[in-house]
Amino acid sequence: MQEETLCPRGFRSVSTNMGLKDVEDDFVAVVSEVPARSAAVFTQSRFAGPSVVLSREAATRQDSRGMVVLSRNANVATGRAGAEHAEEVRGRVATIVGIPPEELVIGSTGVIGRPYPMQSIRAGLDALTWPFPEADYAAAAGAMMTTDTRPKYFSVRCGDAVLTGIAKGVGMIEPNMATLLTFFFTDADVPAAELDALFRRVMDKTFNALSIDTDTSTSDTAAVFANGLAGPVDLAAFEQALYECALHLVRDIASDGEGASKLIEVQVTGARDDAQAKLVGKTVVNSPLVKAAVHGGDPNWGRVAMAIGKLHEETDIEPARVRIAFGDLVMHPEEPSDELLGQAAAYLAGDEVVIRVALGIAQGAFTVYGCDLTEGYVKINADYTT
Repeated sequence: MQEETLCPRGFRSVSTNMGLKDVEDDFVAVVSEVPARSAAVFTQSRFAGPSVVLSREAATRQDSRGMVVLSRNANVATGRAGAEHAEEVRGRVATIVGIPPEELVIGSTGVIGRPYPMQSIRAGLDALTWPFPEADYAAAAGAMMTTDTRPKYFSVRCGDAVLTGIAKGVGMIEPNMATLLTFFFTDADVPAAELDALFRRVMDKTFNALSIDTDTSTSDTAAVFANGLAGPVDLAAFEQALYECALHLVRDIASDGEGASKLIEVQVTGARDDAQAKLVGKTVVNSPLVKAAVHGGDPNWGRVAMAIGKLHEETDIEPARVRIAFGDLVMHPEEPSDELLGQAAAYLAGDEVVIRVALGIAQGAFTVYGCDLTEGYVKINADYTT
């Protein structure tokens, strides 16, 4: 269970409004007081924004001390000026802190194709002084939000160290790396090579297992910063703590998907390998028909069968061996009775729905996370810039 008072040592933050939102905070920086080790992964979008480009270059150093994020403006497809503005924002924050710009990751999220309002941002940056206050992760998560309905943050303990994660994003989410914007801060002492390897493993099992709407963002950034002030930790225990923290954030994001009313978890077992299980799970959770059926509480397991059947190149999937269940209620290959359909409808009325698919091939397994499709999703995205 999360302890609200858990915070890693040695991180400071500032959250404020710089004119991108009307009144809410739209800028946040969280920075370690001391040098740190880091790892990061980014979107694979061909339209990656200049913030991603800058941060991807810096990430190879594995010594980032923190991050800067501006929300409500993605600063994507803004040409040379956009690149210069991202570099200026990162550089000015680094100067305030007294570190090289390359020791900061910069993220930007929101509307594509609009330049930063640099006049108000410059005025806001002029008002910042170091040291920032002690890190406030709830405020940091809130400042990153765009269409999120609530800030997303979570802390866990690992030995003498603490790990805190924050995240934003509830739409344009089908990651090929990590997803959206998510950052982890810890006072554990973890060697750079091991930090990078375990971070990527955890991202593959958590944020890469998430999909809201099949659309990959231009700005996806995920990073972890470890300043070592708590001393060394058991690496296996740290990886488990990071997994717990990341999975909590993933489930929080899925349940808060744009317009969503239900969290969908698709558990695939019996696959040829884990990659096939992930492919099947993503195909099911991304199906608009499956999403709509879950939203309406319609026990139409045929939608799940349809989604699996689209994978025509997966010739080792034999329908006769496939088992489909809503929760513990097996819908296929059984012939659902009226009683079973009624039980399934009652189950689908809940806030969290687990769809289980057993392929009956081998031992591959993977679990993915998503949400239902509602009128709210259409409304939010039909009016996003207007």
